[in-house]
Amino acid sequence: MCTGMNVKTEYGDIFFGRTMDFSHELDPQMYVVSRGYEWSNILNTHTIVTQYAFMGIGQDISPVTFADGVNEKGFAVATLYFPGFAKYDDIDLQKQDVPSLAAIELVKFLLSTCGSVKEATAILQTIKIVGIEDAVTQSVAPLHWIMADRSGDCMVIEKMANGLHLIPNTIGVLSNSPNFQWHEMNLRNYMNVMPYQKEDMIWDQTYLKPFGQGAGTFGLPGDYTPPSRFVRVAYQKTHTLYSQNKDESVMACFHVMESVSIPKGVVVTQRETNDYTQYTCFIDLHTNEYYFRTYNNHQIIKVQLPLYQNTECMKSLGQLKKNIVFNHI
Repeated sequence: MCTGMNVKTEYGDIFFGRTMDFSHELDPQMYVVSRGYEWSNILNTHTIVTQYAFMGIGQDISPVTFADGVNEKGFAVATLYFPGFAKYDDIDLQKQDVPSLAAIELVKFLLSTCGSVKEATAILQTIKIVGIEDAVTQSVAPLHWIMADRSGDCMVIEKMANGLHLIPNTIGVLSNSPNFQWHEMNLRNYMNVMPYQKEDMIWDQTYLKPFGQGAGTFGLPGDYTPPSRFVRVAYQKTHTLYSQNKDESVMACFHVMESVSIPKGVVVTQRETNDYTQYTCFIDLHTNEYYFRTYNNHQIIKVQLPLYQNTECMKSLGQLKKNIVFNHI
């Protein structure tokens, strides 16, 4: 599951966010990685030197695997599930001239080495993306990615049987399968949906009046399938009113994602586990401020990317999950 969103407001703010919907229980932490930090790819064939300090939400499954993040250049990436469509390159340890990156470490690699969508587009054509089992699902996760930067560029990365696809994402939304271009074309089925009230009508001699406000949104899908979540977020992010006050705009972004947030018990997998929204986050790409909240605590927490220099380290700022405190009046 999961839904991603990138929005540029009329006031020039750019917010990049996602829901983390998963049926395996996660224990995410906020990590900061400094410039100069060296790490090896999972296949242990190449050493990567972190060129840009970055901050991201990840899980320590040896190594730390990042689901989303932003670097000091205002370049952000998030990974989402892509079942039935993702097809990675074959692993060939004999050919080490082309770096092979596991799909689960691509977010870490791009944040370490790219300062913009344009740079990432170039470097993605020089590497292999391979499939490696992760310790959480004990399977090769089928993934695709959404990336954006503070210039306003947004792009989708999909690795399929017919090759690598780098697709401009002008709608600024990503969900899961099928592929992005299918979702984009599917929006044409909902061109009649609008925020304005439908007018009264007469059919033959019968006077028809809408039941109430919201009649213009009739037909907007309300289920939790990837196509429906894609349409719902695309519609809401397009018509939501953002503010010149950044705090109000951040709240507006979270309100949009509430429409696709999944409570426990509503979606159950074949393994009899709950697929639910474990956290929601947004990043201000101009200030590199991270905002997040978790399933059990809707208090939004803000973290700013520290100005680390060449300290050559990666460290955790702590777990996302915090106990909620109810204020009494």
